[in-house]
Amino acid sequence: MSLSPRFIALILAFIISLITTTFLAFVEGVNTSMLFVVAIACFISSFFLVLYTIDIIVFREVNKMYRTIHKLKMKDFNMVPRKRLIRESNPLKTLNDEIFVYVSKKQKEIDELKKLELFRREFLADVSHEFKTPIFAAQGFIHTLLDGAMDDENVRERFLRKAARNLDSLDVLVKDLLVLSQMETGDIKMNIEAVDMLQLSLNIFGRLENIAADRNISLKVKPDDLTEVWVKADQDRMQQVMLNLIENAIKYGNEGGKVIVHFNTGKKYIEISVRDNGPGIPPEHLTRIFERFYRVDKSRSKERGGTGLGLAIVKHIINAHGTKIAVMSKPDKGSTFTFKLEKLFQGTDAENEESFTSQTNS
Repeated sequence: MSLSPRFIALILAFIISLITTTFLAFVEGVNTSMLFVVAIACFISSFFLVLYTIDIIVFREVNKMYRTIHKLKMKDFNMVPRKRLIRESNPLKTLNDEIFVYVSKKQKEIDELKKLELFRREFLADVSHEFKTPIFAAQGFIHTLLDGAMDDENVRERFLRKAARNLDSLDVLVKDLLVLSQMETGDIKMNIEAVDMLQLSLNIFGRLENIAADRNISLKVKPDDLTEVWVKADQDRMQQVMLNLIENAIKYGNEGGKVIVHFNTGKKYIEISVRDNGPGIPPEHLTRIFERFYRVDKSRSKERGGTGLGLAIVKHIINAHGTKIAVMSKPDKGSTFTFKLEKLFQGTDAENEESFTSQTNS
């Protein structure tokens, strides 16, 4: 039942009139005519008094509060229509529920802003530290040369090479930061085309075979009988993803171990996994390894090189392909990075490949 201000006032006026006339009925000397007049007078006065109280003091104030909330509300705040609010049996409760939802969402936004502020401070500290190391090193070598060491030919060449290596590291760091920033803002678009992930992985194996040989690590593709794995992806970006994942597996895996790239073919997607049998990643670090500059073991990571942005870039590239990357790791049993890409062909039909190429070119 809809309880409007008039209906509430009518009910309350009737009850007040009934109670008043009932009490007066027990008073000596009061006749029926007097009771009727009192009942009518009490009913009318109570009706207007209650109506004024409810409509003016309660409902109008509720409407003012509601209009105020409308000025503050965001797109994600679902306000009920004003007419529906008036028809509610308990408009104050309805309004209170709306305010509770609004406050809850605002609190979530505040908590998220606090997290972002903390992340910003950590990011600035990490950037400052990452820039400081190569800059100070190169600066030290150059100033040493300017202070007199330049006269020694052997020292001059050695120090210049060290300064150049540090400046090269700084250049790589700046480029990675630029790529990551462009991906986050959407400035870099994915050039989706037909990509053979099997051949791409084998090419990366060839590029990294010297690093793998130094650590006596074998590189394998599973299943063994695969001849091609066609997907829809940006070839350059996907090469960047696989290079980073495979190189990390080699660098941080156990010496004498193995790195396996596994392809699992589904109906619509190809699941790609890069697995090593290294020491693994502690559980408390798993949720943060895709953050910029986050390192599980900072001292060990510095020894192996890298900017600390590789996995962050990998995550953004995978997300730009409409999928996500997951990591599973157990201590002393290795780590596995897994993601899916849309399957291109059901088989090796050359006509389908030609059709897709013509579509992408157009």
